[in-house]
Formats: sequence, structure tokens, C-alpha cells
Amino acid sequence: MIRISLVTRGSPDELTGGHLYHRHLLDAADAHGAAVERVTAGRFRNPLRAARDVVVVDSLTAWSVLPWVLFGAGRQRPLAAIVHQPPGGVDHGRIRTALQGPLDRAFYRRCQLVITTSETFARDLVERWHLRTERIVVVEPGCDLPGDPSPVDDDLRRGRRIAVLCVANWWPNKGVLELLESVASLPPGHVTLHLAGREDVDPGYGARVHRRLRAADLAARVVLHGSLTPIELGRLYAGADVFALASRAETYGIVFAEALAAGLPIVGWRNGNLPHLIEDGREGCLVSAGDVEGLARALDRLATDDTWRDELSAAARRRGLCLPTWSDTADGFFGALRALTESHG
Repeated sequence: MIRISLVTRGSPDELTGGHLYHRHLLDAADAHGAAVERVTAGRFRNPLRAARDVVVVDSLTAWSVLPWVLFGAGRQRPLAAIVHQPPGGVDHGRIRTALQGPLDRAFYRRCQLVITTSETFARDLVERWHLRTERIVVVEPGCDLPGDPSPVDDDLRRGRRIAVLCVANWWPNKGVLELLESVASLPPGHVTLHLAGREDVDPGYGARVHRRLRAADLAARVVLHGSLTPIELGRLYAGADVFALASRAETYGIVFAEALAAGLPIVGWRNGNLPHLIEDGREGCLVSAGDVEGLARALDRLATDDTWRDELSAAARRRGLCLPTWSDTADGFFGALRALTESHG
């Protein structure tokens, strides 16, 4: 039995890629001969005090754990990090990002193992942030959804040509406003947009999104679902025609992978890991970041060219079959930690 302390922050029930990654690993621990204790990082509490065979620190709280490492806490145990965001985080503002970034990097350099979620981001960690290649292991997230993949009972198109699904909490980084602008520019009968995700994570940005939704050019064209369970979300994937997300920074993009597994053509910016998940014109459409008109053109063609959309859908489903499952993720994660503890003696 390998005993693991997972140090993180925030609620494990949040609808984010990082917390979803954790939940699947916690669920798979017993089957992999592991016992995982989730430790919440606090301002004045040593999160390494309860550490067992190995300490795994989530990138959400790496900066806050660094002082304890510098003071020697938990030095006798191997230290690992799960890195699913750039040093400094996202959506924090320039000042916090500038202050947090060096702390994150200093912590990662003191880890014997850095687990990250894509080859794309692993290269960034080496080339941009100068981490050591031999300490980095890529363990991609799974793309399989639980439950019956049958669609929701009602017609998601709502009388229009296609139903477009976007799964994202309302952070500025996720590009919800840009997606709304692209939909508003289309003919009224083309797209019904479904937004799934928390609306309250950034109150200021959420207020801007709600104001935009009240405009006449989006009347009855957008359906809000809020935060959903994985089973509820799986039914939306099954009932939609297209997946769209105008996110500026995705180190992997679990929702993109889930959409591929559901056979949905993807529309998104040509940045982050998305160009390594899909090929433009094959499984979806890659648009230059910030090009709202290009986003609208891609959605317009998907709404009006049924044959092309069906071809992209079939290719997306084939690509989804090549992606790892959560069982594969657990194999890679626990295998990497077991190798670390064995090498550490």
C-alpha cells in the first residue's frame, strides 16, 4: 500500500478540470493499492505535517507550500507536484501573477517529480520555465463520461439548425463573451447555444455576461444550465451537434477531449493544447485567438453544411477513441508515484 498526501485547496466538488482530475484519482486509489489523504492548504497550517509515503501538491497551492519546504518540513519524504496551470495561475490579474509565478517555479524545482497533463505543456515547463526534463511525467486526463450516454429528452436545437454546447465556468479566460458575440452575429435560425458551468466564480465577469445575454440579438438563443453533474453533462454532450469554447489557455482541455469522445466537432482558438487534440478541418475548426468573426464563420458553416458537419463528427469520434480513459490516467499517475517512492528508498 502506497500512502499519499494530496495537498490542494478549494472544494473537490468544483466543476474544474483540476478538481475533476483529483476526483477520478481518489476514486481509483483502492484499485491501485493506494490510500490518498486530501489535505487542504491553509494560511498558517503546515500541509506537510500529515504527509505519509509521498506528498503530491496541486499547482493551485504550490506557492503556499514553498515556505514549509524551505523550512525543512516533510524533507524526509519525496515531493511531487500536479501542474495543470502556468506558474502564476490564470485569471488572477497581473500583480498576483507576477508575485506568484516565481514562487510556483521555485516549488516545482524542489520536486523530485512533476506530473503534468499534456506534452504541449511539458515542453513549456522545460523551455519557458526551465524545469528539468527528466523529472517531468505526462499523465493525460481521461475523456470518458459516466452514466448512460443517451441525450436529454428535449430537443437542444430548439427549432434551429444546430445546438452548440460550451462547458466552462465564467472566468474571463474562458471566452464566454467572445462566444456570445459570435453567436449574436449569426442569423437567428442557425444556432442555439447551451452554456454549462458556474456563473458566480468571477462576479464582475459574470455580471458582464448576464448583461450581454439580455440584449435583443441573443433573445431566446442561449440556454443556461449552471453547474451540472457528470451524468447530466454527458446527456448534453449526447444531444448537442457542436462543441465550442473560446478559452485562451488550456494546458490540456478535458472538455475538448470529452466532446471528441461524444463525436462533437470542436470550434476553438488555435492555442494551448487544442491544436494537438484536433486537426483544423478534420475534427473541428481552429480559429486565430481573438478572431470573433472567424469563430462566427466556423459556426455558420457547421450550421449550414450538414455533410461537412457529419464528416467532422465522424472524425471527432474516431479521435476520441484514441484518447486515454480515466483508468489509463490512474495507471499512469499511481505508477509514476510508486516509481518515485521506490527510487527514494
